[in-house]
Amino acid sequence: MTYDAELADRIREIVASERGVDEKRMFGGLAFLIGGNMAVSASGKGGLMVRVDPDSAPELLRAGQVEPMVMRGREMLGWLRVDAEAVQDDADLLTWVNRGIAYAKALPRKS
Repeated sequence: MTYDAELADRIREIVASERGVDEKRMFGGLAFLIGGNMAVSASGKGGLMVRVDPDSAPELLRAGQVEPMVMRGREMLGWLRVDAEAVQDDADLLTWVNRGIAYAKALPRKS
């Protein structure tokens, strides 16, 4: 499965006003990086992959339609998969993308 181009466009509109945004194909999807740190991705498996503060992940997982990101059989701490249905509404997508942006901005900038 390839990432949802319409979802990527919606994300692109949200991150457009941010400084230091780059797009990069990663993990079968299209990732949006802020200052070299991945913030959010239109996932190749559908929906979003969002980077969040690992301390906030347990609470966010209780929201429903959210699960831990698993790569090669390992749960990735601070990475969440958000179902496509959970971000159909623009306000919901904005909330998730802003979470990823906020965390990426809090990390040391990568060159």
